[in-house]
Amino acid sequence: MDVEEIADELYGLKPGEFTAARDAYVAQARQAKDAAVAKAIAALRRPALAAWAANQLARQQPDETARFLELGETLREAHRTLDGARLRAAARQQHQLVGALARTAAVLAAEAGQPVSDTVLHEIEQTLHAVLARTDVAEQWSKGRLVKVPEAAVDFAAIAPDEVPARPVPAKPFAPKQERAGAGERRLRDLQRARVVAEEAEAEVGRFERELDEARDALEAAAGGAEEEVGRVRRLEHELQEARKAKSAAEGITAEAGTAVKAAERAVREARRAAEQAARAVQRLEHQAEP
Repeated sequence: MDVEEIADELYGLKPGEFTAARDAYVAQARQAKDAAVAKAIAALRRPALAAWAANQLARQQPDETARFLELGETLREAHRTLDGARLRAAARQQHQLVGALARTAAVLAAEAGQPVSDTVLHEIEQTLHAVLARTDVAEQWSKGRLVKVPEAAVDFAAIAPDEVPARPVPAKPFAPKQERAGAGERRLRDLQRARVVAEEAEAEVGRFERELDEARDALEAAAGGAEEEVGRVRRLEHELQEARKAKSAAEGITAEAGTAVKAAERAVREARRAAEQAARAVQRLEHQAEP
């Protein structure tokens, strides 16, 4: 059993089909006494809906995927080198592509019978931003194997001062240009710090949205359980009502039988009295008939 082929197949399935298919492969591996493969397959996690939708985009739109990954490399390089011109051009392209690709992913999900909500659409966009910012997320996405929605990445993390490329110090006549360059670098660093703050804030929003979705799921599950219990109570009430009717009917039959028994007992007593009276009459007649 090839774990890579199985993983590729599993992450192409809809989230609701993933667990059963994975467990079936685990059972096959165990039956074949291949513990290592069984363990590797069992470790595969079911993807979140937004991650699955993003995966479908990578799987079904290879040209757009390659273009998007190239954009990520460009953005990361521009941030590393603080190339303002490339950064602005790539950033404009980033915002256009992220929105368009997120909507395409939502369409692909709907065509697969798995429509997404506005919240999930936002998580797809969040995932695509992370693809641009992080090489590890980009690698998993390019394989179509993302499992969860990455933490929010508003553009990129701040660049530490020691990572900024050293620049030659110009001569005194060019001091104004040097000052302008230094001011530009400070503005870029301030921009990066502001983006980190925004990233943390959006991460909190994403976390609260996921908690809200979980709470809604729990509420729906509880409501479903409550409906089942209400149905069970109604069935039991109906059965109890039928049992009470049967008991009442049995009591009526018992009462009628008791009345019939009493009437029979009275008839027996009366017949015995009549028989005794007849016997005494016979004795008197016989006595009178003696000579």
